[in-house]
Order: sequence, then structure tokens, then C-alpha cells
Amino acid sequence: MVAVEKSKAELIKLESNGLRGSLQEELNDPEVKKFTNANEQLLKFHGMYQQKDRDRRKPEERHLGPKPFSVMIRGRIPGGRMSARQWLAWDNMASAYATSGLRITTRQSLQLHGVLKGDIKGILKSLHEVLSHTTGACGDVVRNVTQAVNPWGDDRLQQLDEPTELLSKHFEVKTPAYLEIFLDGEPVVSDPEDRIYGQAYLPRKFKIGITAEGNNSIDILTHDLGLVATFDSNRKLDGYFVVVGGGMGQSHSDPNTRARLADNLGWIAKRHLLPVAEAVVTTQRDFGNRQDRAFARLKYLIDREGLDWFKNEVEKRAQVTFENRPLPAWQTPSSLGWFERTDGTLALGFHILSGRIVDSERRPMRTTLRQIIEKYELDIQLTAEQDLILLGIKPEDRKAIEGFLDSHGMSPASPQKVFERALTCVALPTCSKALAESERIGHELFSTIHDALQKYGLNDRAPIARITGCPNGCARPYTAEIALVGQMPGKYALFLGGDPEGTRLAEKVADKVAQKDFPEVFDKIFSFWREHSHGQERLGDFVQRSGVEAIGAIL
Repeated sequence: MVAVEKSKAELIKLESNGLRGSLQEELNDPEVKKFTNANEQLLKFHGMYQQKDRDRRKPEERHLGPKPFSVMIRGRIPGGRMSARQWLAWDNMASAYATSGLRITTRQSLQLHGVLKGDIKGILKSLHEVLSHTTGACGDVVRNVTQAVNPWGDDRLQQLDEPTELLSKHFEVKTPAYLEIFLDGEPVVSDPEDRIYGQAYLPRKFKIGITAEGNNSIDILTHDLGLVATFDSNRKLDGYFVVVGGGMGQSHSDPNTRARLADNLGWIAKRHLLPVAEAVVTTQRDFGNRQDRAFARLKYLIDREGLDWFKNEVEKRAQVTFENRPLPAWQTPSSLGWFERTDGTLALGFHILSGRIVDSERRPMRTTLRQIIEKYELDIQLTAEQDLILLGIKPEDRKAIEGFLDSHGMSPASPQKVFERALTCVALPTCSKALAESERIGHELFSTIHDALQKYGLNDRAPIARITGCPNGCARPYTAEIALVGQMPGKYALFLGGDPEGTRLAEKVADKVAQKDFPEVFDKIFSFWREHSHGQERLGDFVQRSGVEAIGAIL
């Protein structure tokens, strides 16, 4: 058998002693200002990325000296569901140690940015006290399991809570390295065998989501593994459609990389959930590309070997046979605004652009949310669109909460319709992969889109709009109706043609569109859309019918 050379990342994992490396020594040594390369890679498995402020590269910032290296800390929060106590703990850590408040991610988690090395252990210990942790939130493992949101208290959606927790727990790493390094646990002489991950873990990150038929509030087809629950005539969960091979990341410079939507393997009965999920993950573990990380996601394994091969392998490992059924159509309701829940309480879906929860002079968002959550002891569900839902509000408290929000200049509504489902990634200044701005120009971008929509009377059909600072696709740009993907400072690739339910990929229309030209570009696109659309045709559908060549020609 010919030996296959492993990538550097694979060797780091194999030689890590159960994800320990020398993390503990570097963490505890005040003379070590940053984690060395191998430990920086291992840190990800424990829910952290080492970062630095890239703004300090600017000539006008250099007199300030080098910015200390810091870390971004990300939670493992299955389904984005949190108690008031957990939220307050994260908020306390943001006040004490982070530089830019709290940030809700597109995978229903929370992030703290700008944390210094010496503060990591204190933060993780405080989170541990409220049963919150970060292990497996990053790295080559199954990451945070996403779940359809449920502001209505719908009995069908509530049945997703248990399998979400089950999947998250099942795919946590078995090594006690997190406990030893960050929580001062006693070293374990012999690690428990990790039956799922082995010594090398997975070739790349792996994303799992679970939703109910008809509800695509988590963009299920963008996951490595998506589970779509079905229900019997008594509204009891009876099984799942299994979709595999979704993923957003690609490269501007390599045409062999691509975004991909998941394929439907078929339907399984409820009892087969864990065996099938494990079979999908371990097939990727055993056959995924470990030589080139650019092609290491599950989607490339399925492209290489074929869907039929993959389906047969999963059936063999799980000892099941998929039942051929077509996926039902999606019709996802909005989760913003006030809702009456089936238990008699209320929920409030709160729009938060880019998921960034900070206080400003005119809009003290973080303090206002904290006071409401603390006073009324509310549960929370974070959304995959970077918003937040307050749960368990007593009807008699609604008027007081509305008055409190009004008195602080805080509206839970989005400023305009195009903002409602708009997404951005963090990008500059902290993300090392960012080629251009994203979050910091998000409001300006979406306002520009709104102005063009307003000009042509198209606000009732405001498209799903997203922007990312690089092609890795953290804000899921390739399923949007209109998306801008950073290529270089101030310039973006323009994609059009996705749809609101995430069932179609957008296509590239133009390269290196300058930020200063956004108003002119949107004006041309929306003018053409207005003139040639059929009835209430949405932008994504119009682009698909007209062809990207026609749109490209007017630009």
C-alpha cells in the first residue's frame, strides 16, 4: 500500500497527546505573549482562535505600537438555547474581558473578542459554573449543532430539543484536555479512547443542523449533515430526512473549490438517528481528504466518490436502508416581533444586525437586554440569522418591557425590510482570513440596497442580502439573492440568484466590484429587475429566469 503524505495540520493533531500539545505550559507562562503555531491550531478544538488587531498595520495606527495577541472565544450552545443565568455569565465576561461586547454567530452561538491570554482560564471557569463551555466550538470536529428556532412554543419544534442535545453530547471529544488545561482538573493518566474521532479527529470542521419539515430557519442545506424531522398524525416526531454534503467555503483562485448544497439521502425512522449520524461522520473521518485542507470537507468526498457510494457506505455502517422520499417544500415564518406561545407566555424576536451586542451612546443594547433578561428571568434562543429571541415573557409584563425599550431608544424591529435577514461575517480587523470589510460596512451596504429598492418601489420584495470579507462563506453568502464576497481591500465579487429558502445557489455576476460603486451597481440591477420582472417576481427568481449573463451585461 502506498503511504499518503499527511498535511501539517494532520501531524499536529496526531502528535498532540489528546489535543494537549504544550498549551498548558504556554497558557501559564507570562513570558509567552502568543501561542506557537502548533498550539494555536490545537486551541481551536477548545473553542478559541488566536487573533490580532489588523488595524494596527495601518500607517496612522503604527505609533500605538504592536497590539497584543488576543483570542476569540466561542461557545458550544446547542440550538442557541440559553438560560438567563447562562446569558448573564457570558455578559459578565464580555464586560470584564472582551473588547466589543457579545456577538451572535450564524451558528446560534456567542463569541467574545479581544480576550487576552491571561484571562482565558478565568472566563472558562466562570462559564463552567453555569454549565456553559467552549470545547468543540471550533476545530476539526462536529461543531455547534444548530436547531430550528421556536418562538411559538410549537409542540413539534419543541421535540427537536432532545435530539439536538443528544447529537451535541454524542459528538463531543472524549479527551479531558479541556478540563485539565483550562479548568485545573487533575491530569488523566490514560485518556479514554475516542471511538468516533480516534487520534486524528476529522479532516476538517463538520456542521450538523436539525429542523422540522417546512421550516428552514437554519439554512439546512448548507450543513455537512442536515436532519429534517417529520411527524405522524398525532404530531409526534417519527423520523428524519437525511441531507448531506452542504458547505459554503470556496476559493477565489481555485475553480475546483465550490459552494455546495446538501443532497437528500432519504428518510429514516426516529430510532436510527444516532447510528446514521455517526455513520455519516465516521465515513468522512475514514475517507475524507487529509492531504489538502482546501478539499477536506464532506462535500468534496461526495463529489469524488459519488452520492450512491456515500449512501451505500452509510447504510452499511448504520445497518439501515434509506426510504426514498422527496423533501417537502419550505415555507419558513419570520421569528422577529411578538409571539403568543402555546403555554400562555410571550416571546419577543429581537433583530440585531451582525449579531453585535454592544452599548452605544444612542443605543445601549447590551445593558438594556441584560436588564430585561435579569429582571424577568427570561430564557433565550439565538438564531442562525444573528438575532435573539426572548422566551417566557408573562403577558402582563409586555407593556412594561415595551415601555422600557422605548425609554432607551431600543426597537426590536429591523430598521428596514432588507435588514431583517441580512448577514455579515466579522471580517476586519480581527479575522486573519478577511480580504475586505464586512461587518463594519454592513449597515452602509444594506442602507444603500434599501435606498435603491425604495427608488424603484421594490421594498415589498426586499432580497436576502449578505456580505462576507472572504470566500469562506461564514455568513452563507452563496444561498442569498444578492451577496458580496471580499476579494481584496474595497473590492468584492458580486453573486446573485439564490432564494429565500436556501434551496438554490447564487451565481457570480461580476468580479472586483468597488465599494464606492455599490450605489450605481444596485441602481442598475434594480432598474433592470423592475422593468423586466413578472408580477411580484423576487430578485433571485428573476436572475435565474433572465440569466446572469443578462445581468452582467448591464453592469
